[in-house]
Amino acid sequence: MTPILWIIQSIFVPAVSPLVIGVIKKIKARFQNRQGASVLQPYRDLWKLFHKDEVVSRDASWIFRVAPFIVFAITLVVGASIPLVTLFLGNTYTSDIVVIIYTMAIGTFFLALAGMDVGGAFGGFGSSREMTVSALAEGGFIFSLLTLALVSGTTNIFSIAATIADLHITLLLPLGFAFAGFFIVLLAETARFPFDNPATHLELTMIHEAMLLEYSGKRLALMEWASANKLLIFIALASNLFFPWGIAQTLSLSALALGISVFLGKILIFCFVIAVIESSIAKLRFFRLPDVLIVSFVLSAIAISLIQ
Repeated sequence: MTPILWIIQSIFVPAVSPLVIGVIKKIKARFQNRQGASVLQPYRDLWKLFHKDEVVSRDASWIFRVAPFIVFAITLVVGASIPLVTLFLGNTYTSDIVVIIYTMAIGTFFLALAGMDVGGAFGGFGSSREMTVSALAEGGFIFSLLTLALVSGTTNIFSIAATIADLHITLLLPLGFAFAGFFIVLLAETARFPFDNPATHLELTMIHEAMLLEYSGKRLALMEWASANKLLIFIALASNLFFPWGIAQTLSLSALALGISVFLGKILIFCFVIAVIESSIAKLRFFRLPDVLIVSFVLSAIAISLIQ
């Protein structure tokens, strides 16, 4: 049974992440009184891109060519290292908070390098904006997860989820502040409103899409797939670290079925919340974004102070 669970753990994120994108787009379409595309449309888009030819600039170096594979591989590793439906598959190598944070940072680093590599104007300012947002979000990201580590006494995220599930009610307030800070980071790191518009190529607003303009074909498919994986990874961290109830803690079919059902329900709730946010507010000006990210850092710092 355990090898089967490891296989499910490894393929769950890349298998479900395009569906998450499709659900968010479908909910947004309903809010706009549109029919919208099928929730399976992202799978069709990836299939189409994987069967298209690629055009690579003569100025592109090896960084541009290998970055999509590195970024996608990183999302696979992180996706297999976080609690999804069970709490007994953790390891001491890649399931640590520090490893997770800086492994994701490596993916952002190569994404920004790939955007600048060709030398185009769009890729350059997209990479600059991406690194600015990532640098400002790093503090809130680390401090929000540090709150969980201080509460549980460990930095292993599987152990953190198990501890938070049995937490005393008096610690819910600092966890609430930490979750608010983490949710802001989730929106920033996954290029969602109010930080970025994932559905536009307008020069004044795009950040993530600007770094992908030079890509086409299979490499573009990997980049888009990795972006969807990253969104699901952050949703999984938010739902299973701050709200770990329902995750399977025993090796039984009933517990696993309940864990899968509860996790899919959490994903649907987060998709709905993200769709509501993107349908009700406008994207902020770039120079307003640091203010929001500072709020994330302050909320996480308040959470740590409440623990002490």
